[in-house]
Amino acid sequence: MSESTSSGVTVPLAQWVAQLTLDAIPEPIRLRAKHLLLDGVAAGLVGAQLPWSRVATKAVLALEGLGDAVVIGTGATTSDPASVLINSTFIQGFEIDDFHPLAPLHSNSLIVPTLLATARHLGGASGAQALTAAVAGFEVGPRVGLALHGSQMLSRGWHSGPVFGTHTAAMVAGKLRNLNAGELEDALGMAGTQSGGLMAAQYEAMSKRMQHGFAARNGYYAAGLAAGGYTGIKQVFDRPYGGFLSVFGEGHDPDPAQVIAGLGQGWHTEYIMVKSYAAQGGLHGTIQVALELRAEHELDPSRIAHLEIRVGHTVYHHGWWEPERPLTSIGAQMNLGYAAAVAFLDGRVLPPQFTEARLDADDVWELIGKVEVKLDEAIQNGPLRERFATDLTVTLDDGTVLSKRITQPHGGPDDPVTNDDIVAKYRSLVGPLMETSRLDAIQQVVLGLEHVADLGELTELLAAPVAGALDEMERNR
Repeated sequence: MSESTSSGVTVPLAQWVAQLTLDAIPEPIRLRAKHLLLDGVAAGLVGAQLPWSRVATKAVLALEGLGDAVVIGTGATTSDPASVLINSTFIQGFEIDDFHPLAPLHSNSLIVPTLLATARHLGGASGAQALTAAVAGFEVGPRVGLALHGSQMLSRGWHSGPVFGTHTAAMVAGKLRNLNAGELEDALGMAGTQSGGLMAAQYEAMSKRMQHGFAARNGYYAAGLAAGGYTGIKQVFDRPYGGFLSVFGEGHDPDPAQVIAGLGQGWHTEYIMVKSYAAQGGLHGTIQVALELRAEHELDPSRIAHLEIRVGHTVYHHGWWEPERPLTSIGAQMNLGYAAAVAFLDGRVLPPQFTEARLDADDVWELIGKVEVKLDEAIQNGPLRERFATDLTVTLDDGTVLSKRITQPHGGPDDPVTNDDIVAKYRSLVGPLMETSRLDAIQQVVLGLEHVADLGELTELLAAPVAGALDEMERNR
């Protein structure tokens, strides 16, 4: 198989991934990548025993049967592609996983399952190889997304992550397989032809949590097919007819240069946002400003007469519709009104805010009825880094008006969640689900990944069943 030649961006991207070494990745980026992976592992273990995750596991195992690949946190095994699908679904299971704020996708739901399955298929892979492949994934996905103008895909109704997440998974699996640049180009082509995802899944569908899993599985297949000599679309990002950017960007002037912008110099890994709340990233500005107003004014939510939330196009289209009682958990985690209500009422937006009882609580729905959401063109037309800006105005029962603006929520590039915060989040979320010795061992392996002889060591630690996150909350009520 020979490498194609092109003045475009597909070949340079494939060449960069093929040539990437751990030594070429700056130490702060390697350190951040390991902490991001720990955050992904935490999300997966929390998601493993959620009610809808159990439904997904049962259904997929019925289709795929048994195998040798681990379904994390369950004690079950299945085929490699099925494990990618299910483990990704777990990581996306409760909206607590990472996302890129400018080119929205959930990288860990694509990277972690693909690493585990590919390493098992190969009979082993070192932690250093896995970390290098992970960084390739953290870098590729956002660049492809930015070529489609990132969050604009959400405004158009695409589930952006599954659209450009296939390339993330393909490069992770391809790098771990040590594919050459020509084979990686084939994998990119096969990944692109399997891309897709409809954002209407956000209203009530369990399948919203699986859509990154479809992309991860498809990318895993793309790399495997390329490794077997099966060819894919060459120059997939450059073709004017039927190419990835020309089709998905039709009528929206895609910017192909973003695919290779700053490769090896600027690192998207450090821009990936770690969530502080169990909700889609576009709601984080609203949640943060609500919590800050609540604390600053010692606000009694029962005094709120009206809530006005002003956001830009992406957050408005992705996060607002008139909710109907009761919402499903996935709908609540996507909806600006619900997020604002529980933030003011409970002082937090974490898994306990999405139990069945809270989703149908009278005080929540009374406050949702006072919410008005407006599309603010000034936010949309402002700086790119402020596309998730939020203006919130609270009118109290005596006419007092309180206002506050968040230009970029906590966790974004200007105010990142620290590595120490990620460790604390991991221990807080996963600690109640397993014994401390196992919790400590997982943390040690992930944060020392480049020194681990075989990634199978991590897989073994993740394999055994964990307690159900919502089950534990109900017990502790």
